[in-house]
Amino acid sequence: MIVEVVDSTLVLLTVEEAARRLRIGRTTCFKLVSTGELESVTVGRLRRVPADALPAYVAMLRRPALAA
Repeated sequence: MIVEVVDSTLVLLTVEEAARRLRIGRTTCFKLVSTGELESVTVGRLRRVPADALPAYVAMLRRPALAA
């Protein structure tokens, strides 16, 4: 069994780290970033996902289910 250690102090995550935390594929996560569904920022030439964007994305996914 592989146990991933998550550093909760990180403010910005790579797209790969965000994908692992969301338990989705890397390609899917890159697509979410490129379409703007998952917030991201540019730092120099790097693309990063704010850690607080992950719970915001999940909340956005849950809104239609809560309205039904």
